[in-house]
Amino acid sequence: MYHHSGSVAQQAAGATTGLLEPRGANSAEAMAFQRCTWCGTATYHRLLCPVCQGSELRTEHSAGVGTVRHSTTLHRNTPAARNVSLIEMAEGFVVRGRVMGPPIGIHSGDRVRLSTAKDPVRGEPVFQLVDEPYRAWT
Repeated sequence: MYHHSGSVAQQAAGATTGLLEPRGANSAEAMAFQRCTWCGTATYHRLLCPVCQGSELRTEHSAGVGTVRHSTTLHRNTPAARNVSLIEMAEGFVVRGRVMGPPIGIHSGDRVRLSTAKDPVRGEPVFQLVDEPYRAWT
């Protein structure tokens, strides 16, 4: 049997303090995530750890770099196509966001960095490609 201190209400209040929080006067915006104090699993906007179900989650700040795990192009509810991507962050958690650029140019394995911008409509993090990948055209 596990004993977890802290209430769910306290955890919920801490988890909803914003997707992007400033880390300093001269730094870019940082993405806040949670890490379980019991098993060390990194997670994004959860009340409980997805691995051990622990409720003791401490807030940390991501360096903002990651890799596109999956990307898809959506054509609905918008005048132009947009991409929705799952980004695996260097700290080990996965976040849904948008990668700037033409949707057809975003692929699994592309390296991305958190942009200073935030999607104003959906509130999701926005990323930009770190380097233009070499793709052989056949």
